[in-house]
Amino acid sequence: METKIDSSYMFSNLKTEERKPNDQLGKDEFLEILMTQLQNQDPLNPMEDKEFIAQMASFSSLEQMTNMNNTMQDFLKHQSGSKILQYSSLIGKEISYSYREKDDQGNEVSKEGVQQVKAVSQKNNEVALELMDGTIIYSDEIVRVSDKGGE
Repeated sequence: METKIDSSYMFSNLKTEERKPNDQLGKDEFLEILMTQLQNQDPLNPMEDKEFIAQMASFSSLEQMTNMNNTMQDFLKHQSGSKILQYSSLIGKEISYSYREKDDQGNEVSKEGVQQVKAVSQKNNEVALELMDGTIIYSDEIVRVSDKGGE
């Protein structure tokens, strides 16, 4: 009786993923290293309590910093979204603005004006105000805000 070898068991058919090195250790990698260290310690000379407590404190600090980073990222994302709401109160208001830009010859020219705000939007994480004549200015270019026609 002839035995056939199933070709699916051959090494040439094994799919191997290329391992890409990572220069940052996360909490999962830290915990994996700690568990490996505990599993492979010398039973006659186990890790001292002080060492274990120090490593657990490091792990706890790492987890707290990760959580704080995530919370800060969420906070910043919400803050950038609320900027547009904050400046939406300027719609219909008359603003004075001033900014500098380069003309066709490359010379810096001051641009100033007084106009009513038509719309508020966000571009590149900055609040942009669209004025009645279509001019777009940014919030840091506002000099004065007043009611339309009022002083």
